[in-house]
Amino acid sequence: MFIVYAIAIGLIAGFALGGRLDGLATLRFRWPWLALAGLALQIVLFSGAVDDAIGGVGPALYVSSTALVLVAVLRNLSIPGLPLVALGATSNLAAIVANGGYMPADPAAHALAGFEEHTGFSNSVVTDSPALRPLTDIFAIPAGIPLANVFSIGDLLIAAGIAIAIAVSMRRSAPRRSGPDVVHAGTSPD
Repeated sequence: MFIVYAIAIGLIAGFALGGRLDGLATLRFRWPWLALAGLALQIVLFSGAVDDAIGGVGPALYVSSTALVLVAVLRNLSIPGLPLVALGATSNLAAIVANGGYMPADPAAHALAGFEEHTGFSNSVVTDSPALRPLTDIFAIPAGIPLANVFSIGDLLIAAGIAIAIAVSMRRSAPRRSGPDVVHAGTSPD
């Protein structure tokens, strides 16, 4: 859900910098199917409908889905902002792997976000002493704010990278039509 804020910030920054939505058409993301497959797997994995069915494979599926998204991001490092996304995704993946396939959440951050203890498989597990603590979900968007949640430094990097990718892409011009009724900059109509 943190990505929703990143998209909004990217769009606002893009418009503030004189960009246009049609500039997003210039964005060429390679292997989008791999990123979408990883994200779709996470959506299914963390829906309540599959809690009982996944058993002990949940952590392995979570690591795998996160790795799929990271591979797609690495394939697109030439896009401005994507190196930050890759750094954030690597940070999150390191924390998840180091903690047995779960992203630890700080108890205070979890409470601040207004969450109750979750039963079933979740990407976030409250723990006091996680491995790689600085990379875990130690921050929170407080309850009462839309999309309240816990998040990590990796999530912040991912959000910043997404916002940059959107804003920079909006500053690019989409290919313009040519024809007798179109005047290009630097030319004068006869």
